[in-house]
Amino acid sequence: MEASPSSTVKSKKLSNIKKISKSNNSIHRNSPFVCRWWGSLFTCSHFFSIFLFFSISSSSSASSKPLLATPPTKPLYSIVDSTPTQKNTFYDNRVFVVVVVVSVLVFVCFALMALFKCLGFKLRRRGKGTDARVTGDLEENGDLKKLGVKRLFTCDEVEKFTMNLSRSRLIAYGGFSMVYLAQFPDSMLAAVKIMDLSSERFQRVYKQELDILLQIQHENIVKFLGNCDNGEEGMLVFEYVPNGTLQEKLHGGVDGRKSLSWRNRMVIAFQLAKAIEYLHDKCPLPIVHGDIKASNILLDKKYNSKLCDFGSAKMGFSSTILPPSAYRMMLGSPGYTDPHYLRTGIASKKNDIYSYGIIVLELISGFEALSSDNGERLISKAGTILRDSSKVIEMVDSKLNGAYNLEEAKAMVSLAGFCLGDSPSLRPSASEILDTITSKISSMSFMFPHDQKS
Repeated sequence: MEASPSSTVKSKKLSNIKKISKSNNSIHRNSPFVCRWWGSLFTCSHFFSIFLFFSISSSSSASSKPLLATPPTKPLYSIVDSTPTQKNTFYDNRVFVVVVVVSVLVFVCFALMALFKCLGFKLRRRGKGTDARVTGDLEENGDLKKLGVKRLFTCDEVEKFTMNLSRSRLIAYGGFSMVYLAQFPDSMLAAVKIMDLSSERFQRVYKQELDILLQIQHENIVKFLGNCDNGEEGMLVFEYVPNGTLQEKLHGGVDGRKSLSWRNRMVIAFQLAKAIEYLHDKCPLPIVHGDIKASNILLDKKYNSKLCDFGSAKMGFSSTILPPSAYRMMLGSPGYTDPHYLRTGIASKKNDIYSYGIIVLELISGFEALSSDNGERLISKAGTILRDSSKVIEMVDSKLNGAYNLEEAKAMVSLAGFCLGDSPSLRPSASEILDTITSKISSMSFMFPHDQKS
């Protein structure tokens, strides 16, 4: 898709401004409606006060009429029959009470009507906002940034930018989701994750991932741009990371023959640890990713890593769950899942640390976490070097052709061994992993000053 000419850009800006003004007009158009109801409520209360005042005044005047009457012509000490006056006073009091009760009921009815109208208006406004949600300005989109507005995605726009979800735009797929390449009119590329919402389980997973994505922002986590859903499908829009996944770079795929250098591998290990530290310790609520694996680590043009796919993530106290059953979704992927989680069903930060240890072994050896040939697990294959790091030379990836630092390889194997320990409580935290890499991996020294400044 080619970039639009300048005239088209201008018209697009105007259309965007019109969309914004339309939404603003709809809000202002409805706002006086609520104000009129609250005005009516105020008017009714005003009339009620006047009515109550005159009712009391009339009642008082009625009871005080004998005092204003002319003096009686009868003798002063004659007996006067007071029965009619008492009856009139009782009647006036009863009428007064009835009037007050009716007035109060009318006032309460108007108050409830105004309240329900106000609540109904707020619910309608809230409902209109569920079609699309935006997480922030698209820094890459110069036009929108100049206008100072946030980009809203509609389902029609997403389908248009992916050529109606054309198979030629399909770049990845999973169990219940597919990822399409989208190209916006300004030529910016994005990845659109289409999720099936046909069941309550899928809807729950979609909402869970969306809630977490709205909370996070880190340079080593794929950037979330926005979302929309039409009831049948949920669409999550991310930045496009062009260099594939770590799975492809290490174990095959499009550019599988082009091996990662040792320095690139150490950078990936360091950046992944930074992303995990951010999720575990620097978010408002701690987040357990739950599915850290090579295919969920994206690489940009400079081989910087970006963690993606938060469909299995848990946030806050929801990170502790009951043992898995037929009605609960298992966390993790074969070869990466913490055995302690498989035994207990308790998801914790240390599950991610275990998966990180497997990633480190993959970076060192070039072997898959679970062999596609014979199903052998990498942790079993690496048992020898985990027990004795001096034997790491036996498992270093042959595609490196000897271009690696042996002492760094030993240090990383030892680190992986701590991450893969049987007892989760003895595994290091992400912060401790970063300290180890900082102190023992000399080829990473070019990154540390920049990291310390940040």
